[in-house]
Amino acid sequence: MKTIDFIFDFASPNAYLSHQLLPEIADRTGAKINYIPCLLGGIFKATGNQAPMVTFAPVKGKLDYQRLEMQRFVAKHSLTKFTMNPNFPVNTLIMMRAAIAAQEDGRLEDYIEAGLPAMWEDGKKMDDPEVFVAVMTKAGFDGASLLERTQDPAIKARLVENTAAAVDRGAFGIPTFYIGDEMFFSKDRLDLVEEALAE
Repeated sequence: MKTIDFIFDFASPNAYLSHQLLPEIADRTGAKINYIPCLLGGIFKATGNQAPMVTFAPVKGKLDYQRLEMQRFVAKHSLTKFTMNPNFPVNTLIMMRAAIAAQEDGRLEDYIEAGLPAMWEDGKKMDDPEVFVAVMTKAGFDGASLLERTQDPAIKARLVENTAAAVDRGAFGIPTFYIGDEMFFSKDRLDLVEEALAE
């Protein structure tokens, strides 16, 4: 079975949008999705990259066009629940460390299914510990325990290791996908991801 490695952070709206399409791609191609929690800020720092809202701020019309492209993508795929988080950018350090904890418990996919809607449908301020605990408890997790485990040195180290490994592999942003050694970046390359899986 082929695997899609998904370099992933809740901070990216495009990670949310990609996640909405990936399960169908996996179904059509018989592939499985391997979510790899990484810290987008750490990837940026290690590669000298910046968020598009920073990089392209001086470029006349560029951010307006990016918003238009996002609207087109949302409309094309009927992703009507998507909304930009009013607290954007949200620091996802708590969320991503807790993702490692959920992965250790064998519940990463459940955790992602709780975290992404909170960020990109419900507009929750997920860097607020109280909000985080409430959202995750409502989703069937022990939210307080997850929050406590974000201070575990082993969990902190695992997230750092994942992020460094992604950079070593060539990632410079999120969403990044790998099929074997083949890298694809951005939601706009999911058609190529599917073509590569179908080969």
